[in-house]
Amino acid sequence: MFDRQVSASATVSDQRTEHISGHTERFRKVRKATLGLVKDLSSEDMSLQSMEDASPSKWHLAHTTWFFEELILKPFASNYSCFNDHFNYLFNSYYEAIGDRHPRPLRGMLSRPSSDDVIDYRHHVDAAMTQLLSGIDSADSAETSQQVLARTELGCHHEMQHQELLLTDQLHAFSQHPLLPRWAPELPLSKPHSGTTASAMRWVGHAGGILSFGADTANESATPARAKGFAYDCEGPRHQRLLEPFKIASRPVTNQEWLEFMADDGYRNPEFWLSDGWAAVKSADWNAPLHWRQDGNRWLRFTPHGVRELDPLEHVCHISYFEADAFARWAGARLPDEFEWEAVAADQPLEGRFQESGIWLPERSEHDAGSGIESLFGSVWEWTRSAFAAYPRFRPLDGALAEYNGKFMCGQFVLRGGAFTSPIDLIRPTYRNFFYPHQRWQATGLRLAKDD
Repeated sequence: MFDRQVSASATVSDQRTEHISGHTERFRKVRKATLGLVKDLSSEDMSLQSMEDASPSKWHLAHTTWFFEELILKPFASNYSCFNDHFNYLFNSYYEAIGDRHPRPLRGMLSRPSSDDVIDYRHHVDAAMTQLLSGIDSADSAETSQQVLARTELGCHHEMQHQELLLTDQLHAFSQHPLLPRWAPELPLSKPHSGTTASAMRWVGHAGGILSFGADTANESATPARAKGFAYDCEGPRHQRLLEPFKIASRPVTNQEWLEFMADDGYRNPEFWLSDGWAAVKSADWNAPLHWRQDGNRWLRFTPHGVRELDPLEHVCHISYFEADAFARWAGARLPDEFEWEAVAADQPLEGRFQESGIWLPERSEHDAGSGIESLFGSVWEWTRSAFAAYPRFRPLDGALAEYNGKFMCGQFVLRGGAFTSPIDLIRPTYRNFFYPHQRWQATGLRLAKDD
């Protein structure tokens, strides 16, 4: 009997050690991936801030480090030595409960600390985090251990979000440079699979019904507990909704289809636009998606791989909610709501073009998916017509973490599916991205829907 008890105890201990080791390995992997994104950027490149919505790459490197320092090391590592007392003010993003912060529009003015100093900061925090995680078995309580591991996982997903922002912010900054520099390897131009015709857009029907949506989250504690894998608080609680029958497009909209919208005066006909959208068209003088440039009769597109001739088969990218909604009206369709999208995604494999591919371009619709759904994950974020709002019985996390998602549930719209800018580990069918309807510097596209 004693031997069996020892064996069972050892098994539990081994599982716990493996669990902690998995968190440590994830932490190291995510931190390394972020540095890989900036390896070909100069210090000057990493200091650019091209608009208020964006941040310098250097700031992203520092802020993600600040998250681990402020929310894990300071409260849980008794022997932690702060790297620089001023960094809490410089690199806090929006956590009012933690203290004052440097104004977001002025992040590009932070010439100091230098990029080298920020890298040293990362190494300092990484070493302390590794030490904390390695000693977690001897923590004072199981509750403390759970807090540290849960916040470490949250910090890794937070950093993956910033990896995506780093890519799109840097692209926007370089788009303001007269030489339009690239920092990713140059890629050969794609050759259409069959002329310049994309795979047929088909309508895939869904019967609707009373269905369950959202992640299995439990928001009663201060940690993002979940039954199956990681999920943000805003992805739950899981709940039921009634869906009317609907149809959804088999693939996202392509550049060729967007050119047809433009040729039919899509940007000049107020009939297709929401009032605020039409005001944005006129005030910002939109006449094409962001990063498109016209060269005589040719359209070009600026990408991390440099300026490329517009590929008609690529999924259209860098459009606002207003543009997506206008296109849908022009096409005699509408945007799906986020629950229609999730109902379709529930049975789809998590496959697509993600950040790890190193090809930072949307996918191309050149191979007919038969009766299936194409490019639901990866390629481009897909706008939905759903406002970013709380699910029934939603409760934000306690303390400073309550500010992570809940306070942004006003005036923004949900996007689903991830993009070529997204790390694959960030994406799942329940993931809810959100942006304001006028914003278009992210890798955002659309898929159409119809009532059945």
